[in-house]
Amino acid sequence: MQYEALRVIHDEHRALAALLHSLRALAARVADAPRPADFEILRAILLYVDEFPERRHHRKESEQLFPRLRARAPQAGRVLDRLDTEHLLGERMIRDLERALLAYEQLGRSRRQAFLDAASRFANFYAAHMQLEETEVLPLARRALEPDDWRELDAAFAENRDPLTGHAPEDEYRELFRRIVSLAPAPIGVGPAS
Repeated sequence: MQYEALRVIHDEHRALAALLHSLRALAARVADAPRPADFEILRAILLYVDEFPERRHHRKESEQLFPRLRARAPQAGRVLDRLDTEHLLGERMIRDLERALLAYEQLGRSRRQAFLDAASRFANFYAAHMQLEETEVLPLARRALEPDDWRELDAAFAENRDPLTGHAPEDEYRELFRRIVSLAPAPIGVGPAS
């Protein structure tokens, strides 16, 4: 059976993976470029990550999915504790990455490597985090949760309206989404390839 909550989670993971790919491509371009980075697209990507995966996607997992899974599959406690901790760590890491970008933008080349290192750590962290959810937690949820759990989860996750998963952006995010799509390289946008 296909559950809406799982479809939304998978779609949002794919969108974030594509965005991390674009971040890596932009960071590689920055590493090799003699001129300053395109800070506008980097700022837009980091704001998107903060607004959607950090504040919406992770919150729904930690507040909706994980408690139900803890109740139905207590053996998942350790991995769910780890993922909840990683959700909190992700919030701190995005702040650190935003700060590293600001320092690079304002202070110049002397801060470029710190930004590149932070971007690499962030992208690697998120890739491993999503892999753990996809390979351990979501299959367990499919097996352990009951139909009533899925009805509530489907309704909760259906409220997610991430524009990178095909939904029309909310008014306040329309310009941000337009900038990302027009400036980011594929697979997120139509900007120049790396």
